[in-house]
Amino acid sequence: MKDAFKLIANNKKAYHEYFIDEKMECGIELFGTEVKSIRMGQCSIKEAYVRIDKGEVYVCGMHINPYEKGNIFNKDPLRSRKLLLHKSEIDKLQGKIKEKGFTLVPLQVYFKGSLVKVEIGLARGKKLYDKRQDMASKDQKREVEREYKQKLR
Repeated sequence: MKDAFKLIANNKKAYHEYFIDEKMECGIELFGTEVKSIRMGQCSIKEAYVRIDKGEVYVCGMHINPYEKGNIFNKDPLRSRKLLLHKSEIDKLQGKIKEKGFTLVPLQVYFKGSLVKVEIGLARGKKLYDKRQDMASKDQKREVEREYKQKLR
């Protein structure tokens, strides 16, 4: 039961805007009321991004609604939160980000057992024609599946 996986937030926009080259799982530094709020599904990473500052990794723009019974213990919903990675992993990511066109984006927030984990992706930006090409291929797949289902009837 230790590896129970419960998805809390998914960043579909990241898959539309970027090519995801590499994924990495990391922990996140949270306060008690934030964890309780995440358990209730009150988390959004649509506008979030990841930055590296002085050898530490932070997720910015991640919105966690204040816990309704948290009163004075609630923190700012949009504060920067530290991600927990080994120094070697941070150095590797920093080296890749210095390459042209790479950025870090949060892809998922989930519970792994009792721990909150964030999956971040090393991403390259898509051009408009790449997005159009992806949409066209998805439409084609959808059409093929629809035709296949009709043949089965």
